[in-house]
Amino acid sequence: MSTADRWLLPDGVEEMLPPEATCLEGLRRELLDRYNSWGYDLVLPPLVEYLESLLVGAGDDLALQTFKLTDQATGRLMGIRADMTPQVARIDAHTLHREGPTRLCYVGDVLHTKPASLASSRSLIQIGAELYGHIGISSDIEIIELMLETLSVSGCDNVHLDLGHVAIYRALAEQAALSGEQEMALFNIYQRKAVPELQAFLIENVSNPALKGAFESLAGLAGDQTILETARQQLQHVCPALTAIIDDLHQVAATISARHPKVTLYFDLGELRGYHYHTGVVFSAYLPGMGQSIACGGRYDHIGEAFGRARPATGFSTDLACLVKIKQQKDSVVAPMVFAPAVDDSSLQAEIKLLRQQGQRVVVSLPGQQVIPAEMGCTQQFVKKGDRWVVASL
Repeated sequence: MSTADRWLLPDGVEEMLPPEATCLEGLRRELLDRYNSWGYDLVLPPLVEYLESLLVGAGDDLALQTFKLTDQATGRLMGIRADMTPQVARIDAHTLHREGPTRLCYVGDVLHTKPASLASSRSLIQIGAELYGHIGISSDIEIIELMLETLSVSGCDNVHLDLGHVAIYRALAEQAALSGEQEMALFNIYQRKAVPELQAFLIENVSNPALKGAFESLAGLAGDQTILETARQQLQHVCPALTAIIDDLHQVAATISARHPKVTLYFDLGELRGYHYHTGVVFSAYLPGMGQSIACGGRYDHIGEAFGRARPATGFSTDLACLVKIKQQKDSVVAPMVFAPAVDDSSLQAEIKLLRQQGQRVVVSLPGQQVIPAEMGCTQQFVKKGDRWVVASL
């Protein structure tokens, strides 16, 4: 690399400059304080872990997103985390070992080998919350509400909430007695919304006409809340166990609609995002004009098994760096900064100390400094009137 190129960063790896970095730190504190008020305890997992622990229960997608390196002390393979959720699950299952519901929150850097889309970053600041030890729909609702509050605090308007439930597909696949290979092949078809391939697969692999119809219906069960009644009519006679699942989605929809009437609900029962580890309700939040979800989550009840203690679990996460960009667009006001001259005056020092204690920004000139206050971003300055120092506009 030439000297001229040493300032370049890798593609998708970003740094944060003022005032964006200041905004990020303020939002981080505000969100963690909000999570704390809901009873969520903060944990800070390490940036690197042994690979088998870091990827447990997460599937091939996370493995492909994880940078690998060799631990020089042991020779074992390690990974730089691409998602903090497995780490927090390990802390709950193995380290804390609490009984009953446990609420944990976290924030930290994660690194991806590839961006999720052309415009996405590979260096994210993941923030989120997880609720362990409760299997009912009430814990899913709590996590969804905490995610919506996170977006509200960040200045996100016109939130569209997509809801699904991977147990619908799992129940149909089990009733059809699909092998693991067949189940994954069908999963890939649903992911690509490839209806002709779906029909060909069902002709070859599913003999029960009612089940064929249910699988075909699942691909098109997407829309507003009325789609849930359509799903009930088309699916429950094929698989009675789906009645309780649809009832759960009804309960989620009713609660979120009542408590967050400005949130637009959308249902996609054929959406199988995170199917490798999710076990129940899944959800994603979108904003107008953004092709990628701004936050997402869902239920994942089996990930703790690998750590010796299976626990019901549900949670969400989002990229704090992305939220900051949205918040900055909403909060265009920059905190004023006061300029103080380089004067050895005890009364001036007392005034500077008082303003700083009140949370205001004061920058003191250095001897020989030639830069004028306005070029430093100052909008006010200390001036002496009589025997007192007062703040005046530049």
